[in-house]
Amino acid sequence: MTLSVSPRLATFPFPFRADSYRYSTNVEPARVPVETEAGSWGAGILHLDEDYTGELAERRRILAVDPSRLQVLPHMRPAAWDALLTVLRELHAQHPESMSLEQDGPTFVWRNSLLGVEQRFTEGADDHLPGGPLGFLGSQIQDDVVLLDQREGSLWADAGVVTFAADWSLGFDVGMRFLEVHGPVPRIHEEGIISRAERFLMRLQPGEEYRRTNWSMSVDRRLDQSTEVYPEWGPDRRAIVDAGPAELARRLHLRVEVQHLIRLGASGAIMFLIRTYLVPLDELALVPAWRARFGRVLAELPEDMADYKGLVRFRDAAARWLLDT
Repeated sequence: MTLSVSPRLATFPFPFRADSYRYSTNVEPARVPVETEAGSWGAGILHLDEDYTGELAERRRILAVDPSRLQVLPHMRPAAWDALLTVLRELHAQHPESMSLEQDGPTFVWRNSLLGVEQRFTEGADDHLPGGPLGFLGSQIQDDVVLLDQREGSLWADAGVVTFAADWSLGFDVGMRFLEVHGPVPRIHEEGIISRAERFLMRLQPGEEYRRTNWSMSVDRRLDQSTEVYPEWGPDRRAIVDAGPAELARRLHLRVEVQHLIRLGASGAIMFLIRTYLVPLDELALVPAWRARFGRVLAELPEDMADYKGLVRFRDAAARWLLDT
């Protein structure tokens, strides 16, 4: 029996299935609904919610200030077009009442009534779309997008539009191997997790779709926590330790990424769709099972993992608040 909760909680992808957490590949097939104590999530690849227009406005603002959040190495242009058409077709399939993609020979017409958009373009003509194919894609979905090329027995992060990064930088990582991108993460190399993940991804067949979740915490409802703007959000991690219990629970958020991993059919690239969800502790606590489980996860989390996730300063206070029932 589920609780009567807000739409945000009803579709929130609560990531913990046990009272402790360790890194793992935790990959599962996409499009399989996950039932939770508050509702369900995961029935589709793309999830549009009440924050749709607001989050896309925030992406436009970030890209206007810092165009380096959009990166496409020259050899990835075909993959960028492949990603765009794949996602627009998916949006049309999931939301035919408000979105459509029509084709007449080489010409496409995209309509999105939620945004008041009607865009005509020809595949391969980057100048037909504001921001090119990947920039336009980022203007239609809440997810960040990273495209991986496969060559030389490795995966390479060679394109993307990422405005809502959690303490990393697409501008820094672009052109790096998959293993190098994950270099700073503790434990995963010694335990062989990242190499297994790369081998799994390289075996994906065209059209195969999987997903995984990742989590961290943030102070306030801030999507953009990239390293480029660390001075804007980093100090809050230190200052929040002085907050009282009510302020702590209001401002600290559980941040969850649902990452979809899709082998594109035409280009063969791997598309990562990274959708970020945020819920404050005082709202999460309305689901008693989530409150208790997250509190136990925080209390048990090893120090090196807590440090990497940036939780060291406030995780004990957060765990105490959650477990003080």
